[in-house]
Amino acid sequence: MNVQGKIVIVTGGADGIGAALCRRFAKAGAAHIAVVDRNGEGAAQVAAEIGGKAYTVDVSDYAAVAAMVAAVEADHGRIDLFCSNAGVGGGDAEVDNAASAPDDVWARGWGVNVMAHVYAARAALPGMIARGEGYFLNTVSAAGLLSQIGSAVYSTTKHAAIGFAESLAITEGDLGIKVSVLCPQGVDTAMLRAGGGSAQPQNLDGVLTPEDVAESVLAGLEAESFLILPHPVVLTYMQRKTGDYDRWLGGMRRLRAKVLGRG
Repeated sequence: MNVQGKIVIVTGGADGIGAALCRRFAKAGAAHIAVVDRNGEGAAQVAAEIGGKAYTVDVSDYAAVAAMVAAVEADHGRIDLFCSNAGVGGGDAEVDNAASAPDDVWARGWGVNVMAHVYAARAALPGMIARGEGYFLNTVSAAGLLSQIGSAVYSTTKHAAIGFAESLAITEGDLGIKVSVLCPQGVDTAMLRAGGGSAQPQNLDGVLTPEDVAESVLAGLEAESFLILPHPVVLTYMQRKTGDYDRWLGGMRRLRAKVLGRG
């Protein structure tokens, strides 16, 4: 997909990767960009900068997502590209207990990291299928392909997001619908800074800027690649994981011990 002339929705668009995507799509000539975020003020600032329109939406609320999609379709006639980019973190409550996060943290992670992708598809697919074309870019994480030390919630929900994107690609691919998943490691965003920055294991291969990630996205969309990996080494890690799962798990335990200062 070339985004020039396209109608685009970006959730989580007020800052970080989402804001960088909005700016890059605008530079590439997108016809219209809907900037969607719970932070309505931040979304409005980005929308004003790029000549788009802001929507204040909690993406874990299907009714709100459906109303936003209907509004964009009413104003512009179609949605070409839906970037389901919003996400939340949340670490384990107890460092040695993967089941220790409270239910509200699990529920929020599931709502934003998984169901928001489902809601995006549920709302936008009918129009796309009727036209025989459309594209979903789902921001996931390398954690969805590998794992996330210190956050069972994040790792589990991101794995589930990969599973849904695969189902979307398998089910809708012959109907003209394209799907990509964006799976970076460390990116200089508020989520990374809140989690301790460079000390996090996902940052060992370098921390990219949101603008770096946006460039990778543009290239991935043009190639219509399912996997968009701003850190290419993630593919090597995936191959090692699937090649010898037990050895990979042992390596991850050693990495965890090192991160915790135990090894």
